[in-house]
Amino acid sequence: MRMAWLAAVLSAVVVTSATAVTLWLVKAPPIEIVKTAGVAGGAVVALYALWLNDRRHLLESEKVADERFARSVEMLGNEADQVRVGAMHSLVWLANSTPRYKQTVVDVLCAYLRRPFHHPSWDKNGADPDTVFVKVAPEDQQEQQVRRTAQRLLRDLLSWGNAKKEYFDLDLTGAALEYFRLDGRRVHRFTARRAQFYGITTLRELEVKKPTLFSGATFHGRLDLAEAEFKGGIAFTAVTFSAKKVDFRDTEVGTFLALAEAPPVVQIGELKLLPGTQLRTSYDGWALTGDVQTPRPRLQDHVEENTGGSADGVARDDNGLGNGHVPAKTDEMRPGGLGREGLRDERNPETEPDEVEK
Repeated sequence: MRMAWLAAVLSAVVVTSATAVTLWLVKAPPIEIVKTAGVAGGAVVALYALWLNDRRHLLESEKVADERFARSVEMLGNEADQVRVGAMHSLVWLANSTPRYKQTVVDVLCAYLRRPFHHPSWDKNGADPDTVFVKVAPEDQQEQQVRRTAQRLLRDLLSWGNAKKEYFDLDLTGAALEYFRLDGRRVHRFTARRAQFYGITTLRELEVKKPTLFSGATFHGRLDLAEAEFKGGIAFTAVTFSAKKVDFRDTEVGTFLALAEAPPVVQIGELKLLPGTQLRTSYDGWALTGDVQTPRPRLQDHVEENTGGSADGVARDDNGLGNGHVPAKTDEMRPGGLGREGLRDERNPETEPDEVEK
């Protein structure tokens, strides 16, 4: 601090001297030289004092924000559901008032939704849990409402419409989600491997810049993807469509597409592949349109061996491909060397655009 003030004083002296010399050279009256030079030097000190005060205020604000974040995260572990809900609202307020916290708060809400939870109503009617009434322990009922709040706040944090275009990563790997909605939102990278989606899942008009990974997920209810844009590719490998209904109207996919062997029975509209989109799996039974090309083998440095048969894989398909939407010949459409394919998101998204693991 002393050095900073010393620098300010020296700067004031330099400015005062330079002003005095300049006025002397133009032969200004001595009284004007002294008066003007003094004012110039004083202005330098005053401006520095203002800057220093703003800097001190900024540091104090950051400290308060850090303390508020720490307290809110701690309260997420409180046994009382109303306290957890209050903590989530506090985090969202912090994210909106302090932009540097936005991705962090999104990560915290996603982490909360990844916590193990199962509601008894999902066993009765996973496609529409609100239509059934079962005896539920109070703590389960309260946790269900807390999780629905987390989903709503997560959706509210994401950019949409004409608002500032911000893109954040979502990691909902293994999460249990109920009536999940991201309609019209913008996302950077969307990971939901092995997630369980109960009730209607609404991703209408969703825009995702990087890969969307649903590998091994289960959609117990209807899935609405109408008018969504998956610019970085999408993986449905080993996905289960229990409700057997997906809305693909005006849905676009770029970069890559990896599909489950068992497509949804009811497909509304067609999934449009943008030019250059690479198919990684068989598309037999899937309603595709656009630039549909023969699946090609991956380069060796784009694959990752997986011999464990996890949910992120798709079995080798040695049969000819074709689904009625695109003509196919048996000897022309073999996904040679594809093996078991899933999706990965550990790679550098800026240098390695298509993210498929073998």
